[in-house]
Amino acid sequence: MKIVVIQGPNLNMLGIREQHVYGPMKLEQIHAQMKDVATQHGVEIEFFQSNLEGEIVDKVQECYGEAQGIIINPAAYTHTSIAIRDAISAVSIPTIEVHISNIHRREEFRKTNMIAPVCASSIVGFGPFGYHLAMMGMLQIMSEVKAAQEAQQAAGAN
Repeated sequence: MKIVVIQGPNLNMLGIREQHVYGPMKLEQIHAQMKDVATQHGVEIEFFQSNLEGEIVDKVQECYGEAQGIIINPAAYTHTSIAIRDAISAVSIPTIEVHISNIHRREEFRKTNMIAPVCASSIVGFGPFGYHLAMMGMLQIMSEVKAAQEAQQAAGAN
């Protein structure tokens, strides 16, 4: 089982930018914690960050047939990217959207969310801990999908 974590624009600047909004934790630290959880559960994890919308679309598409789950923080593209939304919809892989800040309590333009409607869930406002919550959620989704597949195989064998 494999989870791909996709990070959008400016997330490479975590720990530097707007610490009053995003906190002092660096992206590498968040990824290290996620890797620990993945290792504990025997799940492969891959990390990707880009400031470019097209690269994020390409990465989502590359997950098709390769990953069983996507955790994505599309960052500013959340509010504008039909392309990322369409890519997530096209691959039909369980996807959890994460936002470090509570986008619903911020500027008006951040309240538009193009991505959430095509995701299994959205986690907002928990700071870096939101990634841990996303990992737990994705592990649960993957477990349920596996159980459903096994039940379907067992029913087909009868």
